[in-house]
Amino acid sequence: MKISILTDNNPGGNIGAEHGLSYYVEHEGTKILIDTGQSDLFLRNALLMGIDLKERDLIILSHGHFDHGNGLAHLSGGRLLCHPGCFVKRYRTVDHTYIGLKNSRDEIAEKFDLILSKDPYRVSDSILFLGEIPRITDFESQQTAFSFEDGTADYVMDDSAVALQTDKGLFVITGCGHAGVVNTLEHAKKSTGEQRIFGIMGGFHLKKRDRQTIETIHYLGKNRVEHVIPSHCTALPALEAFTERFHILSVKTGDTFTF
Repeated sequence: MKISILTDNNPGGNIGAEHGLSYYVEHEGTKILIDTGQSDLFLRNALLMGIDLKERDLIILSHGHFDHGNGLAHLSGGRLLCHPGCFVKRYRTVDHTYIGLKNSRDEIAEKFDLILSKDPYRVSDSILFLGEIPRITDFESQQTAFSFEDGTADYVMDDSAVALQTDKGLFVITGCGHAGVVNTLEHAKKSTGEQRIFGIMGGFHLKKRDRQTIETIHYLGKNRVEHVIPSHCTALPALEAFTERFHILSVKTGDTFTF
C-alpha cells in the first residue's frame, strides 16, 4: 500500500499546499485518486512527485465540498465514484459562503463516467468505497456549521471513506470525516466483515479537546489501531490530544506513506 499526498493543508519541501485534500493511493495493483483539492495544485504537485495521474483506475470523491472536489474542473475522462448527494448547493451557516462544488452533476457527468452509490461499492477485491455512513454514536455528527440553500441544516450525509483491506486489517482513508471517525470505522467493519483496524488516515474533522475527540481516541486505543494519521481539517487542540495517546505522523504535501 502506497499513499502519496498530492494536496494537504501543510506544505512539504518545494511542494505547494492549500486548504484541501488529494491522495493518490496504490494498493494491490489498483490506483485511485481520492479527492482533488480545490484547484489544479494536485496536478502540479503530482508532476513534481513523478506521478502520472493518467494511470489512475478511478477517482473517488469523498464528499461534495469545494476543497475536495473543485480540482475536478482540471481533469476529464475515466470513472468517478461518489455519493449521489455530492452535488447539492451548500453553504456555511454563519455567513452563507458557498462551499459546494463548482461543477454541477450534469457537468461532471459530461466529463467522467459517473458512478453514484449510497451503498458500499466494491472497487476491487481489496478496496471498498463505503457509501453513506450511518450516524450511530451519540457524540458524533450532533451539530453542523453548514446549511442547504433553503436554510435547513446540512449534516453532509454524502461524506464517505475508502476501506483498504490488508492482511493486518482495514486501513481506512477519510476525506473530512464529517460522519465521525468512530461511525466511519464501525461502518467499515460491518461492510467488510473485518473487525481489525490497521490504520486510519485523512481529515478527522475534530476541532477541540472535547467529548468527541476523547471518545475517538478511546475507541482507537481500544481497537489497537496501529496507524493513526489525522490531517487536513483536524485542528491543533485535537491533534495535541492525539499526540498524548498515539505516535501520530505529520502529513505534508509531497509525503509518501508506504505500509
